[in-house]
Formats: sequence, C-alpha cells, structure tokens
Amino acid sequence: MPELRKDPIISRWVIISTERTKRPFDLMVEKSRPRGGFCPLCPGNEDKTPSEVFAFRDQNSPINGPGWKLRVVPNKFPALVIEGDLERQEEGIYEKMQGIGAHEVIIETRDHNANASTLSAIDFKNILFTYQQRINDLKKDARFRYISIFKNYGEVAGASMEHSHSQVIALPVAPKRAVEEMTGAEEYYKKNKSCVFCDIVKQELKNRERIVVENDHFLAFEPYAPRLPFETCMLPKEHISSFEVTGKDLFVSMAECLSLVLKKINKALGFPPYNYILHSSPTDNSENDFYHWHFEIIPRLTKVAGFEWGTGFYINPTPPEQAAQHLRETVVA
Repeated sequence: MPELRKDPIISRWVIISTERTKRPFDLMVEKSRPRGGFCPLCPGNEDKTPSEVFAFRDQNSPINGPGWKLRVVPNKFPALVIEGDLERQEEGIYEKMQGIGAHEVIIETRDHNANASTLSAIDFKNILFTYQQRINDLKKDARFRYISIFKNYGEVAGASMEHSHSQVIALPVAPKRAVEEMTGAEEYYKKNKSCVFCDIVKQELKNRERIVVENDHFLAFEPYAPRLPFETCMLPKEHISSFEVTGKDLFVSMAECLSLVLKKINKALGFPPYNYILHSSPTDNSENDFYHWHFEIIPRLTKVAGFEWGTGFYINPTPPEQAAQHLRETVVA
C-alpha cells in the first residue's frame, strides 16, 4: 500500500510508492562521459582563473601559482556580481533589484580525476573548513543575507567542469527554501519548546532504522519523508544553528561522516550524479534556538516530471528504510 508521509519541518507531503518499489540496484544511474580537453582548474593553469581569494598551499608557494592543495577563486562567469548597489525598484506589482552578490568556485584538489571516493577525510576537513572560512568572510558584507554552498557532481547534476569543485553564492535575499525551513522550524519551536531537528535526531537515534552513518558528533540518515530515492541528511547531534559557528574541534568528525556517506553512495549506487547542499541560518539570524544546520545529499536517480511540477508532491519509489539498510550494509575501504 502506498503511503503519504509529511515532512515535519516544512509540512510537505510526499508519496512513498511501495507499489512501484525498485530495489536499489534496479535504479538507473545515468553516467557522465569523460570530456577530456583543457581544464582551467588544474595546476599550471592558475592564470586562466580569476585571482584566488583563499587557498591551502605548500609553504612559500606563490599566490596564484603552483603549490596549492585547494584554491578558491571567483567564478569567471558569475550568476551575481559583487560590485554595485542593490537599487531595489518597484514596477507596479513587480519588484526587482540589481544582481548583486558573490559567486566563487572551490577547487577541492589538484587531482583532476579525484572524486569523493578518492579524497581522504583530511581532504574533506580542508574543504569543510574552507566553507566556514568563506561564509565568515562573505557575511562581513552587509548586503548579503544568505550564503549558499553546494556541490554538483556529474553532468546530470549540473556540473559544468569535471575537476572536483563546489561553489559558494552569496545572496542579497534569503531564498524561499531557507525561509520555509526557518519558518517551519520556528513554528515548531513555539509549539513544542524544542528544535525540530534536535527532536528528529533523538527519534532517529531511538528508532535506528533510517540511520546510514553515525559517529560521536554527527548523524547521517534517510529522512522520514524524502522526495527522492537515497536522499540523505547529515547534521551535528548537538544543536548548532549555523555552520559558521561550528567549533573547530568538530571538523574531524564532520569530515569523516560526510566522506563515509559519499563513499557508500558511490559504491552502492555506482557513482551516481549527485548534489549536496549546505542548509544554514541566514546571516542576520545566525544564532538561534530553533534552526539546525545540515547537509542535504541528493543522488540523481529519478527524474522530476509533470505530476511533481504541477502539484508539489514527489513520488519516491524507494522507502527510506530500505535505502538506509542498503547504504548501511555497504562496506567501503
């Protein structure tokens, strides 16, 4: 019997279509084809990117030269530009403003062929630390209300470059999804006097059937009402409202958890295209009692079609309990 399940944060309903259940190995993984050719993100091509704004480098290596382990550069083709004023304007019922923001590329490794299964936990620690550093730097700009960090892996997931990278976009307004989560979490807090994410952690630790990876400080699990097969959430067990205020002592555990989750997804599902997105509080409300930062990891295994676009209902053919068991039992080196 199919089930309708409700997301406890934003009250979105999804259909868990058990009648259409596919075993994990029956899901189609659309492979990206190697592109080859020139890569501006590789070592030796530093002059082909804008000047770096942050890097992990070998000692005494020159800025914008070889010797880096990780680089952050402005996107050469940015969605938003950093120069200028917002100049909000109204045209009758319509509203607009200048496209002010920041758009950066985090080149995660020197190795052009690296992926989540070859990067070490130390590599992930450097990547995660870089996310925090860029948020803290960009939020100094009073024009920015939200810092979005995300990774696209594979053409199907939107990656325009093969070289392992993630992106940062600073926005002058909080996006709709962030507002929905913040509003839902605040309403839950007012009603229950507790953080909904903390309560989810407690329930998942008690039930244990949807857990994928757990260590002392972090938990990765399949949400109760996931939109898509193998949609995974990772978050700290303790209440932390914003990624940028996370203590440095947690980064080793965080890196180990994220690294293991992605390695399990790669091995279990045959290196699917995926997106991961960091959800954190807006810059003007970075410390609060009701929101809890988290990573959302979405393997791209199914396609969104007319029913989903027209209704906002998602049909998920793989129950999260089954997905969690498959990932949990997947052994990686």
